[in-house]
Amino acid sequence: MRRILALSAFGAIGAALLIALGIWQVQRLEWKRSVLADISARIAAAPAALPARPDPDAHRYMPVALSGAFGDGALRVLVSRKGSGAGYRLVSPFDAAGRRVLVDRGYIRADADLPAPPAGAAEIAGNLHWPDDRTAATPRNDPAGNIWFARDVAEMAQALGAEPVLVVARAVAPAEPGLSPIPVGVDGIPNNHLQYAVTWFSLAAIWIAMTAWFVLRARRGGAP
Repeated sequence: MRRILALSAFGAIGAALLIALGIWQVQRLEWKRSVLADISARIAAAPAALPARPDPDAHRYMPVALSGAFGDGALRVLVSRKGSGAGYRLVSPFDAAGRRVLVDRGYIRADADLPAPPAGAAEIAGNLHWPDDRTAATPRNDPAGNIWFARDVAEMAQALGAEPVLVVARAVAPAEPGLSPIPVGVDGIPNNHLQYAVTWFSLAAIWIAMTAWFVLRARRGGAP
Protein backbone atom coordinates (compact mmCIF):
# COMPACT_ATOMS: atom_id res chain seq x y z
CA MET A 1 0.00 0.00 0.00
CA ARG A 2 2.85 2.37 0.81
CA ARG A 3 4.39 1.69 -2.57
CA ILE A 4 1.12 2.54 -4.31
CA LEU A 5 0.78 5.75 -2.33
CA ALA A 6 4.39 6.70 -3.08
CA LEU A 7 3.94 6.07 -6.80
CA SER A 8 0.68 8.01 -6.83
CA ALA A 9 2.22 10.98 -4.99
CA PHE A 10 5.27 11.00 -7.24
CA GLY A 11 3.06 10.82 -10.34
CA ALA A 12 0.76 13.60 -9.10
CA ILE A 13 3.67 15.94 -8.33
CA GLY A 14 5.30 15.31 -11.72
CA ALA A 15 2.00 15.77 -13.59
CA ALA A 16 1.22 18.97 -11.69
CA LEU A 17 4.64 20.38 -12.55
CA LEU A 18 4.28 19.54 -16.26
CA ILE A 19 0.74 20.93 -16.41
CA ALA A 20 1.91 24.11 -14.67
CA LEU A 21 4.62 24.54 -17.29
CA GLY A 22 2.02 24.07 -20.03
CA ILE A 23 -0.26 26.68 -18.47
CA TRP A 24 2.69 29.07 -18.19
CA GLN A 25 3.39 28.67 -21.91
CA VAL A 26 -0.28 29.37 -22.70
CA GLN A 27 0.04 32.58 -20.69
CA ARG A 28 3.25 33.41 -22.55
CA LEU A 29 1.44 32.75 -25.83
CA GLU A 30 -1.22 35.34 -25.00
CA TRP A 31 1.46 37.81 -23.90
CA LYS A 32 3.41 37.31 -27.15
CA ARG A 33 0.28 37.72 -29.26
CA SER A 34 -0.38 41.01 -27.47
CA VAL A 35 3.19 42.16 -28.12
CA LEU A 36 2.95 41.25 -31.81
CA ALA A 37 -0.41 43.03 -32.12
CA ASP A 38 1.12 46.15 -30.57
CA ILE A 39 4.09 46.02 -32.95
CA SER A 40 1.77 45.55 -35.94
CA ALA A 41 -0.26 48.58 -34.86
CA ARG A 42 2.89 50.68 -34.51
CA ILE A 43 4.13 49.61 -37.94
CA ALA A 44 0.82 50.49 -39.61
CA ALA A 45 0.38 53.88 -37.91
CA ALA A 46 0.37 57.12 -39.89
CA PRO A 47 3.90 58.21 -40.90
CA ALA A 48 5.50 61.09 -39.02
CA ALA A 49 8.57 63.25 -39.41
CA LEU A 50 11.93 61.85 -38.39
CA PRO A 51 12.42 62.40 -34.62
CA ALA A 52 15.15 64.82 -33.61
CA ARG A 53 16.74 62.16 -31.42
CA PRO A 54 15.66 58.71 -32.60
CA ASP A 55 15.72 56.20 -29.76
CA PRO A 56 16.09 52.44 -30.45
CA ASP A 57 13.55 51.59 -27.76
CA ALA A 58 11.01 54.38 -27.99
CA HIS A 59 11.01 54.73 -31.78
CA ARG A 60 11.54 51.18 -33.03
CA TYR A 61 9.07 50.40 -35.87
CA MET A 62 7.90 54.04 -35.97
CA PRO A 63 6.57 54.95 -39.46
CA VAL A 64 8.32 57.95 -41.00
CA ALA A 65 8.15 59.89 -44.25
CA LEU A 66 11.30 61.47 -45.69
CA SER A 67 11.84 63.90 -48.55
CA GLY A 68 15.33 64.43 -49.89
CA ALA A 69 17.91 62.75 -52.08
CA PHE A 70 20.06 59.66 -51.97
CA GLY A 71 23.78 60.00 -51.47
CA ASP A 72 26.38 57.92 -53.28
CA GLY A 73 27.04 54.33 -52.37
CA ALA A 74 25.16 51.20 -51.40
CA LEU A 75 26.06 48.55 -48.87
CA ARG A 76 25.22 44.97 -49.84
CA VAL A 77 23.69 42.95 -46.98
CA LEU A 78 23.50 39.26 -47.82
CA VAL A 79 19.99 37.85 -47.43
CA SER A 80 17.90 34.94 -48.66
CA ARG A 81 14.33 35.61 -49.70
CA LYS A 82 11.73 32.86 -50.00
CA GLY A 83 10.82 32.31 -53.63
CA SER A 84 13.64 34.51 -54.89
CA GLY A 85 16.80 32.93 -53.53
CA ALA A 86 20.01 34.57 -52.42
CA GLY A 87 20.40 38.28 -52.86
CA TYR A 88 21.22 41.53 -51.13
CA ARG A 89 19.48 44.24 -49.19
CA LEU A 90 20.83 47.55 -50.44
CA VAL A 91 21.46 50.18 -47.78
CA SER A 92 22.26 53.71 -48.96
CA PRO A 93 22.65 57.14 -47.34
CA PHE A 94 19.74 59.54 -47.65
CA ASP A 95 19.94 63.29 -47.11
CA ALA A 96 16.79 64.88 -45.71
CA ALA A 97 16.36 68.26 -44.01
CA GLY A 98 20.05 68.65 -43.32
CA ARG A 99 20.46 65.16 -41.92
CA ARG A 100 21.95 61.99 -43.40
CA VAL A 101 20.40 58.67 -42.39
CA LEU A 102 20.47 55.12 -43.72
CA VAL A 103 17.74 53.72 -45.95
CA ASP A 104 17.23 50.00 -46.56
CA ARG A 105 16.06 50.30 -50.17
CA GLY A 106 15.07 46.65 -50.57
CA TYR A 107 16.08 43.35 -52.15
CA ILE A 108 17.92 42.56 -55.35
CA ARG A 109 18.99 39.15 -56.63
CA ALA A 110 22.64 38.24 -56.14
CA ASP A 111 23.21 37.82 -59.90
CA ALA A 112 21.69 41.19 -60.81
CA ASP A 113 23.68 44.33 -61.51
CA LEU A 114 24.00 46.65 -58.54
CA PRO A 115 21.78 49.68 -59.28
CA ALA A 116 22.80 53.17 -58.29
CA PRO A 117 20.39 54.99 -55.98
CA PRO A 118 17.78 57.14 -57.76
CA ALA A 119 19.12 60.53 -58.80
CA GLY A 120 17.38 63.74 -57.82
CA ALA A 121 14.53 64.26 -55.38
CA ALA A 122 13.06 61.18 -53.75
CA GLU A 123 10.34 60.31 -51.27
CA ILE A 124 10.70 57.53 -48.71
CA ALA A 125 7.95 55.91 -46.65
CA GLY A 126 9.21 53.37 -44.17
CA ASN A 127 9.83 52.40 -40.56
CA LEU A 128 12.65 53.12 -38.17
CA HIS A 129 14.40 49.95 -37.19
CA TRP A 130 17.45 48.77 -35.28
CA PRO A 131 17.54 45.15 -36.46
CA ASP A 132 19.24 42.34 -34.60
CA ASP A 133 20.35 40.21 -37.54
CA ARG A 134 23.42 38.73 -35.91
CA THR A 135 23.61 35.29 -34.29
CA ALA A 136 26.54 33.35 -32.86
CA ALA A 137 27.09 31.83 -36.33
CA THR A 138 26.97 35.11 -38.29
CA PRO A 139 30.34 35.96 -39.91
CA ARG A 140 31.92 39.34 -39.37
CA ASN A 141 30.96 42.02 -41.86
CA ASP A 142 33.47 42.78 -44.61
CA PRO A 143 33.20 46.56 -45.24
CA ALA A 144 36.28 46.53 -47.49
CA GLY A 145 34.70 43.95 -49.79
CA ASN A 146 31.22 45.46 -49.34
CA ILE A 147 29.77 42.19 -48.10
CA TRP A 148 27.63 42.60 -44.99
CA PHE A 149 26.14 39.67 -43.14
CA ALA A 150 24.16 41.70 -40.60
CA ARG A 151 22.64 45.17 -40.58
CA ASP A 152 24.86 46.62 -37.89
CA VAL A 153 23.43 50.13 -37.86
CA ALA A 154 26.38 51.77 -36.09
CA GLU A 155 28.95 50.13 -38.36
CA MET A 156 26.96 50.91 -41.53
CA ALA A 157 26.50 54.52 -40.43
CA GLN A 158 30.23 54.89 -39.95
CA ALA A 159 30.90 53.42 -43.41
CA LEU A 160 28.48 55.83 -45.10
CA GLY A 161 29.02 58.89 -42.93
CA ALA A 162 25.45 58.92 -41.63
CA GLU A 163 23.59 59.01 -38.34
CA PRO A 164 23.11 55.55 -36.76
CA VAL A 165 19.47 55.61 -37.87
CA LEU A 166 18.01 53.10 -40.32
CA VAL A 167 14.75 53.54 -42.23
CA VAL A 168 13.50 50.30 -43.78
CA ALA A 169 11.61 51.44 -46.88
CA ARG A 170 8.04 50.40 -47.58
CA ALA A 171 7.92 52.49 -50.71
CA VAL A 172 10.42 54.60 -52.64
CA ALA A 173 9.42 57.24 -55.19
CA PRO A 174 10.56 57.18 -57.88
CA ALA A 175 10.37 53.38 -57.82
CA GLU A 176 13.50 51.40 -58.62
CA PRO A 177 13.04 48.68 -61.26
CA GLY A 178 14.39 45.32 -60.16
CA LEU A 179 14.49 46.33 -56.50
CA SER A 180 11.81 45.06 -54.11
CA PRO A 181 11.34 46.70 -50.69
CA ILE A 182 11.25 44.30 -47.75
CA PRO A 183 9.10 46.22 -45.26
CA VAL A 184 9.35 45.76 -41.52
CA GLY A 185 6.86 43.18 -40.25
CA VAL A 186 6.23 40.71 -37.46
CA ASP A 187 6.75 37.60 -39.58
CA GLY A 188 10.36 37.25 -38.48
CA ILE A 189 9.58 37.53 -34.76
CA PRO A 190 9.34 34.00 -33.33
CA ASN A 191 6.28 32.90 -31.39
CA ASN A 192 6.76 29.24 -30.45
CA HIS A 193 4.81 29.22 -27.20
CA LEU A 194 1.94 27.14 -28.62
CA GLN A 195 4.35 24.35 -29.57
CA TYR A 196 5.94 24.56 -26.14
CA ALA A 197 2.53 24.34 -24.44
CA VAL A 198 1.55 21.30 -26.53
CA THR A 199 4.87 19.66 -25.63
CA TRP A 200 4.40 20.17 -21.87
CA PHE A 201 0.77 19.01 -21.90
CA SER A 202 1.75 15.96 -23.98
CA LEU A 203 4.48 15.09 -21.50
CA ALA A 204 1.95 15.49 -18.68
CA ALA A 205 -0.42 13.06 -20.41
CA ILE A 206 2.38 10.54 -20.91
CA TRP A 207 3.48 10.98 -17.30
CA ILE A 208 -0.06 10.35 -16.03
CA ALA A 209 -0.39 7.26 -18.25
CA MET A 210 2.92 5.85 -17.05
CA THR A 211 2.00 6.54 -13.42
CA ALA A 212 -1.32 4.75 -13.87
CA TRP A 213 0.47 1.78 -15.42
CA PHE A 214 2.99 1.52 -12.58
CA VAL A 215 0.25 1.87 -9.95
CA LEU A 216 -1.79 -0.86 -11.67
CA ARG A 217 1.21 -3.19 -11.71
CA ALA A 218 1.90 -2.47 -8.05
CA ARG A 219 -1.70 -3.29 -7.12
CA ARG A 220 -1.38 -6.59 -8.96
CA GLY A 221 1.77 -7.38 -7.08
CA GLY A 222 4.23 -6.85 -9.92
CA ALA A 223 7.51 -4.99 -9.70
CA PRO A 224 7.11 -1.22 -10.11
